[in-house]
Amino acid sequence: MKMMMRGSSSRGSSMAHNHWKHIPSHPPFSDLSDINNNKCLPGQPLSTATKINSKPKTLPREHIDRYKRGDTHPVSALYQLSQVLQFQLDMKETVTTTGITGFYFAFCAVIDGVQYKTGMGITKKEARAKAAELALEELIASLENDGIPSDVSEGPPPLPVREKDSTIPEVHSGRAVIVPCVSSAAAGCEVVALGTGSSNTKSSPAPTGRILHDSHAVVTARRSLMRFLYRNLLLFFSKNSALEEKSVFQQDQTTKLLSLKNHFTLHLYLSQLPKGAAQIPSQLRLNPLSISAWEVNNQIGLHAVVEGKVFSKFSSSYEQMGSHVVSMSATDKIMQWQVLGFQGALLSHFIEPVYVSSIFIGDASCSDTRGMEMAVNQRVDGITSALPLYYCVYRPHISLVSSAVPPDAHSSQKSLSLNWSHGDLLVEVVNALDGKSTEDSPFKSSPALASRLCKAAMLSRFNLVAKEAQREELLTAVTYREAKMMAKPYQEAKSVLKSYLERKGYGQWVEKPPISDHFSM
Repeated sequence: MKMMMRGSSSRGSSMAHNHWKHIPSHPPFSDLSDINNNKCLPGQPLSTATKINSKPKTLPREHIDRYKRGDTHPVSALYQLSQVLQFQLDMKETVTTTGITGFYFAFCAVIDGVQYKTGMGITKKEARAKAAELALEELIASLENDGIPSDVSEGPPPLPVREKDSTIPEVHSGRAVIVPCVSSAAAGCEVVALGTGSSNTKSSPAPTGRILHDSHAVVTARRSLMRFLYRNLLLFFSKNSALEEKSVFQQDQTTKLLSLKNHFTLHLYLSQLPKGAAQIPSQLRLNPLSISAWEVNNQIGLHAVVEGKVFSKFSSSYEQMGSHVVSMSATDKIMQWQVLGFQGALLSHFIEPVYVSSIFIGDASCSDTRGMEMAVNQRVDGITSALPLYYCVYRPHISLVSSAVPPDAHSSQKSLSLNWSHGDLLVEVVNALDGKSTEDSPFKSSPALASRLCKAAMLSRFNLVAKEAQREELLTAVTYREAKMMAKPYQEAKSVLKSYLERKGYGQWVEKPPISDHFSM
């Protein structure tokens, strides 16, 4: 699945010009292919020929001075410099230095693959701050002594550009692929996030926040989009006018909530018709006279996914699944996000709901979009008046397009899931059955292999943005669940949607085990 944004990008072309290759059957993977006319590749591994566009021509003195005065937290300062100087930054949990007694947490900053000194503390927050301080000490000294190369420009890293003579690795397409996108009428579309996958984890829910329980393509792409939104929030709240201008957000002076700038719209590409109610027979009607009410419910009702298999919530087979890890179908999730927004609960503290304007389906076996229209739009007709302010039923334009990724039902890599978002230099490969990064993933966030899409990573980004936005009330949340429940309008909209679906006879939404959200950083 790809997500694209339409906005003022200099790189971009129409969806018709986007080409997809195949991924190899073994990692490392590079991202998917010739994304647009100038051959942008979203997240190619450093082992292949890539060219990362320029960095700033001037020393980021304002950021450095604010840090030295104590106005910016070390971790925030390091991330801000990574945006300005366009380097890949990872804060990795590691092991304590030998000879240290007592219980300490240890972190180190990894900048463009180079590991800096280890910082330790009695809490993870303290260890991260110390690691950032040590990295900044060396980095700032290097910048002030040596200056900055003259071939760089400000802003977050653009998509790496594929060299003309490089070889594009092939991508296995047995997993649906999603693309979120950004563009303006003149500039075309730019890929901002993508995800692949078709599995749930076999691990039982646990209060750690470090396991991905759902690695289906729609979920992976949406969480990759959320990372893109967090990055742009940090740009907006950076207190630097040049960086703020690069953000896709603008602020409503009345509500103080942010929204996408007027010329930005979000679009979704699906390489397969999503599983669930979107695959209902074309002759079915919401109020049919020719078939039984049971068949109607079975087809257009909510669907759940268990171990890769899709079940109607009304089927006896689903009722017999017991304690297996269960998630809602891709169709139902898309329907939910077109009401609640793709941003989720945590981001709704800062921004208005984010909806997709159009959905492109590149499935050669799909002959019409009627099932998708019914499942995503018609099932929630009439709910808008009951929703809180800003929330609505946003009806996307749904259309069929040429297949960019031919289906491969015999792929041997169905348990793997890939993710990338704009600004990433490397794609991450996740073993969906374990819910963690693979050992040979091009990107790994820590020795523990927790994915950059996990809930703990999202909570860490949330806390960082809350601090930069000076939203002290949000930092009082102790757990991930508490931070989510503080988003009152979002939770109200979610409750209204679930009640509406059940009242209309579409079935009950699957509730995640509460234990999976009861963790803190």
